[in-house]
Amino acid sequence: MVRRVSQSLVAWFLIWDLALTAGAWVGAYYVRFYTGLFSIHRGIPDFGLYIRALPLILLVGMIAYRIAGMYEVHRLRRFREELAAVAKGVGLMSLLVMATSFARQAQHESRGAMVMFAIGTLFSLLVTRRVSWSGMRRLRARGVNQSHALVVGTGRLARRTVRTLRAVNWSGIQPVGYVEDDGHRGSGADLPLLGSLADLPALVEKHHIEHVFVALPLNRYADARRVFAALSQTLVDVQLIADLPAMAGMTFTTTQIHGMTVIGLRENPHHGLNRIVKRVMDIILASLAIVLLAPLMALIAVLIKFTSPGPILYRQERCGLNGSSFMMLKFRSLRVDAEANGPQMTAKNDPRRTRLGALLRTTNMDELPQFFNVLWGDMSIVGPRPERPVFVRQFAKSIPNYNARHAVKAGITGWAQVNGWRGNSSLRKRIQFDLYYISHWNPLFDLRIIFLTVWRMLFSKQKHAY
Repeated sequence: MVRRVSQSLVAWFLIWDLALTAGAWVGAYYVRFYTGLFSIHRGIPDFGLYIRALPLILLVGMIAYRIAGMYEVHRLRRFREELAAVAKGVGLMSLLVMATSFARQAQHESRGAMVMFAIGTLFSLLVTRRVSWSGMRRLRARGVNQSHALVVGTGRLARRTVRTLRAVNWSGIQPVGYVEDDGHRGSGADLPLLGSLADLPALVEKHHIEHVFVALPLNRYADARRVFAALSQTLVDVQLIADLPAMAGMTFTTTQIHGMTVIGLRENPHHGLNRIVKRVMDIILASLAIVLLAPLMALIAVLIKFTSPGPILYRQERCGLNGSSFMMLKFRSLRVDAEANGPQMTAKNDPRRTRLGALLRTTNMDELPQFFNVLWGDMSIVGPRPERPVFVRQFAKSIPNYNARHAVKAGITGWAQVNGWRGNSSLRKRIQFDLYYISHWNPLFDLRIIFLTVWRMLFSKQKHAY
């Protein structure tokens, strides 16, 4: 349903979008022809001609913005979704404006001015939307423009839903209580239990509910139909919360095939063009890292050679893409006889470390040779950290979905590592973060992880780095 506040926001955005589009159209004309920044060969076109084209430009813009989804306003919309919608809208509008200019044979409309118009529109719309949403979220965080929500369920997932809604207070969604049948009631003590599923219509009216979050465990999804049936005569938004980690590693996509909706639950984004993009990124960034870090790696090699007997590099078998083995490179940080009694994971204050090795491990500099593994194609810069085959066989027996992390290449760093789950930390947490990365991969996500890795290496104390 579209609520009054949503209609007000849509009207607010539409007015600003059209005003800024008109301003960018006029501004592009003046920048192109009156600032002296650009040469003029055919004279200055009549300003009146640009003004007469403005109604058509605004009509085209309004259609393009609507098609791109710029007015799909809801409380849980993220700014990156807004960014994508605005970019699509301005791009489509620019193409349509150029098409209409060609059809009208409007030779007075400069291509340079058209480019400036598109850039100015994109920038101004993004800034205005960012400011508008920031202001709205600040007001909501202070208790203005609140909406009330019920959470169906009282288990782990329901309590997590309540914590999340409270954490994202900028959404203005305030949970008021749980709804659950007698036979399934848990210990949701942070909010009152208001009634059973059959009481939903009365509770919606009594508490002025606008949102209902169905947060049931995976084995009770059949009860979701009862929720929808109970709410069929009410005007509330209903969201189904996926039961994670029961569905860890799944990516939800929908496709229409001849009127039938197909839901994809597990689709690896690392295929086709995405796979090429990731490989190109790996080659470029690894080559750049090797060139820039060559003096540091040479210094570390010399220090290892003179501070402890044994080789400089340490080669160890690890499991990578599809579970296949490869030899991973590291600067040696342990004594030569460190595994005389068999493979074992490092621990805090591990006595097997050399004096230099302790520093290398806490600063992650022992991982630098793995950029060569990236160039050879065994690893990626970003991905799940590779484990030794002996540990993989052990973990796969006790950790659900463990082998799903081998659907992509292993990485030097990963989403789990930048969130503090590295080394001898919670294995289940690492798997959870690894599977999230695999399911939500995109090039910008990789760049974000690389930035966070460098930032935390330089300015933060590394957890479990030993």
